[in-house]
Amino acid sequence: MKLNKKQIGIVLIAALLLGFIGAYLGVNLAQSNQSATPGGKPGKEIPFSNENNSDSPEDMEKVSQAYSLIKEHFIEDIGDQDLVEGAIQGMLTSLDDPYSTYMDVEEMEEFNEQIESSFEGIGAEVSMVNGNVTIVAPIKDSPAEKAGLRPNDEVLKVDEEDLEGYDLNEAVNKIRGEKGSEVVLTIQRSGASKPFEVTLVRDKIPIETVYSELDESNGKKTGILEVTNFSEHTAEEFNEQLEELESKKIDGLVIDVRGNPGGLLNSVEDILELFVPKDIPYIQIEDKEGNKEKYYTELDEKKDYPINVLVNEGSASASEILAVAMKEIGYDIVGTTSFGKGTVQQAVPLGDGSTVKLTFYKWLSPEGNWINEEGVEPTVEIDQPDYYYANPVQLEDTLKLDTASDNLENIQVMLKGLGYDPGRTDGYFNKETQTAVEKFQQDNELKKTGEIDEETAGVIEAKLIENIREGKDDEQLEKALDTLY
Repeated sequence: MKLNKKQIGIVLIAALLLGFIGAYLGVNLAQSNQSATPGGKPGKEIPFSNENNSDSPEDMEKVSQAYSLIKEHFIEDIGDQDLVEGAIQGMLTSLDDPYSTYMDVEEMEEFNEQIESSFEGIGAEVSMVNGNVTIVAPIKDSPAEKAGLRPNDEVLKVDEEDLEGYDLNEAVNKIRGEKGSEVVLTIQRSGASKPFEVTLVRDKIPIETVYSELDESNGKKTGILEVTNFSEHTAEEFNEQLEELESKKIDGLVIDVRGNPGGLLNSVEDILELFVPKDIPYIQIEDKEGNKEKYYTELDEKKDYPINVLVNEGSASASEILAVAMKEIGYDIVGTTSFGKGTVQQAVPLGDGSTVKLTFYKWLSPEGNWINEEGVEPTVEIDQPDYYYANPVQLEDTLKLDTASDNLENIQVMLKGLGYDPGRTDGYFNKETQTAVEKFQQDNELKKTGEIDEETAGVIEAKLIENIREGKDDEQLEKALDTLY
């Protein structure tokens, strides 16, 4: 059974590619019906057909009985297709695996349309973690990133509708929408005392995946390649930009996959072929019986310059394949522990345009390690400044001298990060905090009151997000550059 390329193309990514991307963190090995060979890229024939299965358990008769019972006696009319799709959803839900999912005909049509180009939505990859819709990473330059959403934020409500009881596809359907439309998300962030609301305007989400720059400091030329996800043309873009950097005689290279939720398996494979020599596998695939298959490049030797890889908790799946392979051939991994996604999915069309994506395998590191639910630990661990993790401000009353609150503690952290020393960050509004607020208001053409009202708090938060997006005080990148030499 040959699969339509569109149906198997997007893999490893936390993706429905519907703007708010769903739990498609998976490796799809079904590039064709050819079986895998050593040195080749993974390609598994799917052991499935649309013919009736004579090995179905006797208990399947219970399903037929339940179907008949509902059709004959349920108080309301219900369509056959609704019951069939409900049964499929129920079976997949019983697996307790957020990566095994079902897309009906309509969802697959939208999926196929949108994987070919840019798409519209808020631009965030999500997964189901402990029963909660959880952000894996916002996409670069998306509404989600601009609003300050970040990995591990839990989405509790959409436009005031509680998501409790929703599966991931249903939640994604609530959040996605057309460019220009507005959506309000209620977010619970770790460390925040209570949920907060974020209003986003959906937009066209960029597909550009590789960004490069040349850092010239301390007498060294260092290439920096940021990969935001692994899509169809990522490896080609990566190779072109790497060649351009190498033409400038770089002394070292930093590969930045922070906030990268994954993507196409063949894309990360093509990139690893530039770095992993042929005497070690770049990945191992293990089936349910424990049989392992190893895959190799044809590269004779490693690059003649030092390399390290930047990761964080938003680096998932394909990013982790890259990071752990580079780690196990001797390169430094800098940042914080990655997401931890080590299972492999295949998308199987059911003949009517719908598709089941099911976990078939584990993927293992070159040395045979499984990082699932553990992530890739950095060799050089470093976090970002505290203000990178400040919570959004929710003011109920104006903050002023000799008052105290959790909100003020958060704002003091923000002010300090922006270069305005509040004197303390414990939530007490003292004279030094007042002076810092006055200076900020003066510098930003606000009324100089020394008090924090909604307008002042909003500008503080906006300036902070702008600094983060521009990479100011990026201590992880600075450490990566220092570690390289």
